[in-house]
Amino acid sequence: MPLDRILVVDDEETIREIVSSMLAGAHFQTRQAASGVEAMSLLDSGEDFDLVLSDLMMAEMDGIALLERAKEKYPDVPVVMVTAVHDIQVALQALRNGAYDYLLKPFEREQLLATVRRALENRRLKRENDAYRTNLEALVAARTQQWKAALSDLERSYDITLEALGDALDLKDAETEGHSRRVTAFTIAIAQKMGLPKDDIRIIARGAFLHDIGKMAIPDKILTKPGKLTPEEVDIMKEHAWYGYKILKNIPFLNEASEIVYSHQERYDGTGYPRRLKGEDIPLGARIFSIADTFDAITSDRPYRPKQSDEAARKEISLWAGMQFDPRIVEIFLSMPDNIWPDLRKDIDKKGRFPHA
Repeated sequence: MPLDRILVVDDEETIREIVSSMLAGAHFQTRQAASGVEAMSLLDSGEDFDLVLSDLMMAEMDGIALLERAKEKYPDVPVVMVTAVHDIQVALQALRNGAYDYLLKPFEREQLLATVRRALENRRLKRENDAYRTNLEALVAARTQQWKAALSDLERSYDITLEALGDALDLKDAETEGHSRRVTAFTIAIAQKMGLPKDDIRIIARGAFLHDIGKMAIPDKILTKPGKLTPEEVDIMKEHAWYGYKILKNIPFLNEASEIVYSHQERYDGTGYPRRLKGEDIPLGARIFSIADTFDAITSDRPYRPKQSDEAARKEISLWAGMQFDPRIVEIFLSMPDNIWPDLRKDIDKKGRFPHA
């Protein structure tokens, strides 16, 4: 095991020799310097020192100046000051400036060795702590990367689940095939224009994509009926918002989105269903979705009417601001560039999967 190396600094050769002899007898390796300038030269030479033991009062760069420079350039190396009794206030100031400890002249051999050993042990513990912290940081970084990868896999599994639910709905209600993906993309675009946080947009997107999931609980004879529904059948159809909420609310990653599903048929003026919510009592995601849903419905072919232009849909939505739709969100929707909607449709048709925020 290599010996600890101590730099002994004093402008009196006799004292340097005595101190070095005491330290050598306790199996420490020493080098001597006659001034602060010489001590800094040795430190700067690249030699490794485990401790600096320096006199306080020296003619050429005193101990305080040496302490300041040594701690600035070599903060890992402890410095112990040696001083006379009448300089005790200066020694205390040295402690405040970063010295590990001080010795009062004259000192006994055991006092010297005890102080040196404490300083070296303190340095060893600091180094072990630094190494532990470095290793811990590396471990945390590695675990964080693993967590991110796992989270990414989990998010992907969520998307696969959503796609499966959406595909199941498309099989049941082929009339609106692709509607969920388009309306989700439109909802995301509006939410992004509003500057909503990404995590909020992700929740809103899931609610938009699954807004009609409750139709899986509606009897096929009503859901696929070619003619006009009776009032009783209309009432049953309206229950799909509640059924959708009931399906999703107990799924942890869809719990928040279930509120959007529950509220997607509410109207800003309070005349919607199933709870007749009004204004800002309607979840924000549902208010955004309402506009995107109507926009897609108007601009898509349906058995009972051909699709209309984007401009016609924009005019219709503007007309119903403050009644069916939140007027503030309508204003944001109308401010969006015309080309965004056909671009989103092309993107959805090409990818054919759950849109991402």
